[in-house]
Amino acid sequence: MQVISPTVRDPAWAARVFWALAGLAVLWPALVLAEFKPWVLLEPGALKPALHFVGDFFPPRADTEFLVLLARETWRTVAMATAGLTLALLLAVPLALLSVRVLSLSALAGAMAPVPLVVRQLVRWVLTLLRSVPELVWALVFVRVVGLGPTSGVLAIALTYGGMLGKVYADILESSDTHATASLLRNGTGRLQAFFYALLPQTAAELTSYTVYRWECAIRSSAVLGFVGAGGLGQLMDSSMKMFNGSEVASILLVFMALVWLADRMSAALRKALA
Repeated sequence: MQVISPTVRDPAWAARVFWALAGLAVLWPALVLAEFKPWVLLEPGALKPALHFVGDFFPPRADTEFLVLLARETWRTVAMATAGLTLALLLAVPLALLSVRVLSLSALAGAMAPVPLVVRQLVRWVLTLLRSVPELVWALVFVRVVGLGPTSGVLAIALTYGGMLGKVYADILESSDTHATASLLRNGTGRLQAFFYALLPQTAAELTSYTVYRWECAIRSSAVLGFVGAGGLGQLMDSSMKMFNGSEVASILLVFMALVWLADRMSAALRKALA
C-alpha cells in the first residue's frame, strides 16, 4: 500500500507573503510620519538617565505617612471613576434604548416610521459626539469652568464614557436574538417590559462584563486626568515624577496594578453569577 506523504509547503504561502509585504509597505510610511525611532532609547544620553530613574523604583516607598496619602488618593481616584461611570450609565442607558431598532414598534411592520427614524439617528449622532471628544479634552474644558479638583474629572468621564457605553450597549442589544422581544411587542407589551423581560436576560452577562471593563478604564482615565488638575493618583504621580522620586512612582504603579486586578476579579465574579 502506497503511503502519500502530506504536502509540507503551505499552499497559500504566496498570498501570505504578499499581504505581509503589503502590510509592511503601508506601515513603514506611518512609522516614518510618526517619527518612530526606538533606537533613540539606547543612546548614552538617554539610556543612562532612564536606567537611573528606573533604579530609583526599588525599593518602593512604604512609610506610614506616604501610605496614608496613597490610600487617600487611591480612594479619591476610585470615587472619581465610580461617580463618573454612574453618571455615564444614567446618560447611556436611555440613549441606548432610544437608538435600538429592536424596541421600535413601527419597525415590527418593516420600515420604521419617519419620526422614530429621525429620533434614532439624532440619538446616534449625540453618542458619536460624546465619545468623539476624549475625556482629557473634556477635563481641560471643565477645569476652566469648575476649577481644579475631582469634579472636572467626574464630568469628563461621564460625557465620554456615556457615549461609549451607549454605543456598545446599543450594539449588544441589536445583535441579540430579537424573536422574544418582537413577540412581546406584538402582543401589546410596552418597550420597557420587552427590554427587561426579553432583551436584558439575554445580554445581562455581556453588558455587565463591558460595564466593569469600562469601570477599569475609568480608573485609568481618572489617573491620567489627575495630570491636568483633577486630583487623585494621577496628580500624586505627576508630583512624584516631577521630583524624580522613583520609589513613590513604583508604589503608585503597584496600586494601579492592584486596582486593575480587582476590577478583573469583579468582572469574572459577576459573569459567573449571571451565567
